[in-house]
Amino acid sequence: MEAPYFSNQFLVAMPGLDDENFNHSVTLLCEHNDEGALGLIVNRPTELKLRDMISHMGLEAGALSGVDTQVFWGGPVQPERGFVVHRQPGAWESSMRIAEDLYITTSRDILKAMTEGNGPSEFIVALGYAGWDAGQLEEEILGNAWLNTPVDKAILFHTPAVDRWLAATRLLGVDVTQLSDQAGHA
Repeated sequence: MEAPYFSNQFLVAMPGLDDENFNHSVTLLCEHNDEGALGLIVNRPTELKLRDMISHMGLEAGALSGVDTQVFWGGPVQPERGFVVHRQPGAWESSMRIAEDLYITTSRDILKAMTEGNGPSEFIVALGYAGWDAGQLEEEILGNAWLNTPVDKAILFHTPAVDRWLAATRLLGVDVTQLSDQAGHA
């Protein structure tokens, strides 16, 4: 039997997940296959402002100069690597479709387009990612570390970061305060 894959899902950290990297996190699972999984934590804003990151990259802030958007900490792997999660498709060099009307781009050209006012209107910029080896995510889900639910774009793009974990848990239709951190099977 082929293992289920959870791309285009939120991974919602269970309340008992003690790993400081993932405690109360919401991760957008971008890719999941037999080789492993890659996701971006979408509820951990950093102190870094997008306009400052753009300037540090040697680009003029342009259309982003007045924007106060925070860059997110996407996860502990390769924190120097940037990702833009966005809704509108574009002709950018390194884009991957996650779902209908949801993309991830890793090339600099999307940031340049954003400074020129030609980029996506709904986006999240993250540095770093969360990664799992083959079978690791499935083990963690069976071990009661994560719950998964389909991505809700309103939570992703319109809910304040501080409220995303609780909002994502509500998608599950359960009261997370009543959940045990012990795994069990009937």
